[in-house]
Amino acid sequence: MCAVDRFYAARQARYGWMHEELDHWDKGSRMRVLEVTRWLEQGWMEREGKPLFNLASNHYLGLCPWLDEAALMDVKAECFAAGEDGVRIGSGASRLVAGHDPLHAALERDMANFKQRDRCLVFSSGYMANVGVISALVGRHDTVFSDRLNHASLNDGVILSRAEHIRYPHRDMNRLEHSLRKWSGARSTRRKGLIVTDGVFSMDGTVAPLEDLVSLAERYGTMLMVDEAHSGGVYGIGGRGLCHAARVHQRIDVVMGTFGKAFGAVGAYVAADEVLIRYLINRARTLVYSTGLPPLMAAIVHRRLREVQAADEARDRLVRHAALFRARLRAGGLNIGAGDSHIVPVLLGSDKRAVAAGQALAEAGVAGIAIRPPTVPEGSARIRFAPMASHQEADLIWAADQIIQVIGSLKEGATDETTF
Repeated sequence: MCAVDRFYAARQARYGWMHEELDHWDKGSRMRVLEVTRWLEQGWMEREGKPLFNLASNHYLGLCPWLDEAALMDVKAECFAAGEDGVRIGSGASRLVAGHDPLHAALERDMANFKQRDRCLVFSSGYMANVGVISALVGRHDTVFSDRLNHASLNDGVILSRAEHIRYPHRDMNRLEHSLRKWSGARSTRRKGLIVTDGVFSMDGTVAPLEDLVSLAERYGTMLMVDEAHSGGVYGIGGRGLCHAARVHQRIDVVMGTFGKAFGAVGAYVAADEVLIRYLINRARTLVYSTGLPPLMAAIVHRRLREVQAADEARDRLVRHAALFRARLRAGGLNIGAGDSHIVPVLLGSDKRAVAAGQALAEAGVAGIAIRPPTVPEGSARIRFAPMASHQEADLIWAADQIIQVIGSLKEGATDETTF
């Protein structure tokens, strides 16, 4: 064996544990792979040359996924209006060093007006926003109370903060208050508390009881953070979000949202009081130590903000489409959970059943991705569907019927989990 072969063999030996874990995931129907996807018009996509009805994305309003020539000209004009010499692709640095572009400032100013808060702070992604905000606001001597079905980025923010993490059952305000009462009676005056919740829960389609959460936060003196990733652009006047629709947006300490869902772009924002934003600029490590959002993307999102505000008709269509789709699946005997939003899960239980359903749906022309632990709790694997405003009602009805037929046939052919 030559030296190169020995080096390669030694390296593969060091990776033996990786091969074992990958094999374990594969046998347990938990292997994840990347699949090249090309988007088509009116809510369709293509994989391996096969057109699929796209019910797998978060592109809820169905805004045009491409920048056509007119949109490109608008973005270019916005760049020049901000004093740029052209369309600047990269920030080139952290925004605290040399990466804070006039386009960032313009986007944050108009987002603050949109959210009706003192200031907004833009991050490169929703994950970075959640991790940065939580780890900045609380530390090892503090306590975070979070819904058990919160997004992984919220949980990871708590882990990195090293705060005590108390998770309450999904939307269970009695259990949350019990924990808050216990914490309040034992805490010192310097110990901080933070309640964290999704607005719309991304895998269940359920909605947080915001009025109750606001009341509890005020009663027990904690901060409250709401992740509007899946509700921003969809709820409220002009798509301002669930917090606005519930009329509690001014009473929430941190409202976080993304540009990667209904906005159809990339990036995220945090809306809050002036002092909190200034604090985050100094303490949110994912902002301080990360290259800023590309100015080009800031200009694109700025343009998208105007589209989202004007998309009332699309929001109305989305509500109708989700209700139609949900009702048809329920009438077909499928378990779609307790939610009533634009996110519609079909609960299947086992990982193998969910994988088999996803594969069979693809064969039938419907994109439905198997969602398995750790994204969802053990024993609750599912296919998660999301209608879009740009879908045609006839296509939605056809897709719902395909889903009912495919999952029904899996049930009929199953004697136990090993059938799949």
